[in-house]
Amino acid sequence: METPLTIQHLPKAILHIDGDAFFAAVEQSRNPALKGKPVVTGKERGIAASMSYEAKACGVTRGMRLSEIKRVCPQVVVLPSDYETYSLLSKRMFSIVRRYTSEVEEYSIDECFADITGLQRPLKGSYQQIAGRIKHMLDVELGFTFSVGLAPTKVVAKVGSKWKKPSGLTCIPGWEIHRYLQKLPVEKIWGIGAQTTAFLAKNRIRTALEFARLSERWIQQHLTKPSYEIWQELRGTSVLPLETKEKDTYQSVQKFKTFSPPSNDHGFVFSQLSKNIENACMKIRRYHLVAGSAICLLRTQDFRDYGLEVSFSRPTAFSHEVIHALRPLFNQLFSHQLQYRSTGVMLGKLREDANLQLNLFDPPLHIEKYQRIYQTIDSLRGRYGKHTVFLGASLTAQTFTQHVGERGDAPERKGLMFKGETTRRKLGIPMFVGKVT
Repeated sequence: METPLTIQHLPKAILHIDGDAFFAAVEQSRNPALKGKPVVTGKERGIAASMSYEAKACGVTRGMRLSEIKRVCPQVVVLPSDYETYSLLSKRMFSIVRRYTSEVEEYSIDECFADITGLQRPLKGSYQQIAGRIKHMLDVELGFTFSVGLAPTKVVAKVGSKWKKPSGLTCIPGWEIHRYLQKLPVEKIWGIGAQTTAFLAKNRIRTALEFARLSERWIQQHLTKPSYEIWQELRGTSVLPLETKEKDTYQSVQKFKTFSPPSNDHGFVFSQLSKNIENACMKIRRYHLVAGSAICLLRTQDFRDYGLEVSFSRPTAFSHEVIHALRPLFNQLFSHQLQYRSTGVMLGKLREDANLQLNLFDPPLHIEKYQRIYQTIDSLRGRYGKHTVFLGASLTAQTFTQHVGERGDAPERKGLMFKGETTRRKLGIPMFVGKVT
């Protein structure tokens, strides 16, 4: 019989909850005819964004091209991604977890951390029982499965959630952490990147357990603070707090968009970039930020990325200024000999837009005028939709269906609307698309 884990066994009780094949599982949940079938989302991008476990069993992997997917799995069902519905189900997932604890970190659209330390008496059960109840409610109410890890730290809880996928519940008390780390490759540890992995490999450190058994002095001498924190967490010491507050600032903002068919038309591809720039600038203005630099990125049909960075003489959130600064970089990168499938922009060196120090050549009245213009634009977008007003440079992208041909299929939720809905304003309801008999 399993011994209940108490506060003595788990000084902190952290859950990591991970949706199993989340996007594909949502599609199977709302359309029962898809259950048991290999399902792939990402049709609009031409690659697999998410795969059901039936598709994974056929050999489908993330990022695989549709042509290759159909070769290895002829019976596959390929669907366009319905991010509106995925977001609604994500919010419902977090709300279910918050029935049990207010300490919830929304880590990504399909995963979260939750702290249930000290809730055994209020929730009338052991930590395992509480974790089991949360998992059961998620599985039942959302119609697909979740995997849960319970451990004294965030890093180890994430190890637990991956241990028995799909639909697993793995409890790792402090005295058993070594069992789960002894065969786990160091690169599988959450937060350990390629460079750190390569450095550790040179020092013959290949498993998570070998990493955890390194001396504190060695870690501090050879690795950075984030790696030191991961090392502490793997040894059972909780040092990474849950980020439970809603995000209110950013270090950088990026916007990428794929289009099809691919294009080598200079004006069309630049218009796609311009649209990304407008969306990125709109986001940083919402958080009262300005950017000190920007990176222009182009991706070719064979998935090669090209990029250049520029720094601004004055931080800005004005779309037309960023477009003006990135146009020469775009012209340097662009080649008519290549077919492009997506563009992207990354705004960096973000800071608060209050009390900006103007340089000698910045006319204050000119800046104030554009501030009022963009305040009006943002107000109109908030009221009528974010693409209501846009710059001429984005016209082609704004009037072009993002994907043409087979990849242009829209999610069913786009075409099925409740009474009173519009394409811009919809109710927060993930529509059921199966047949009721």
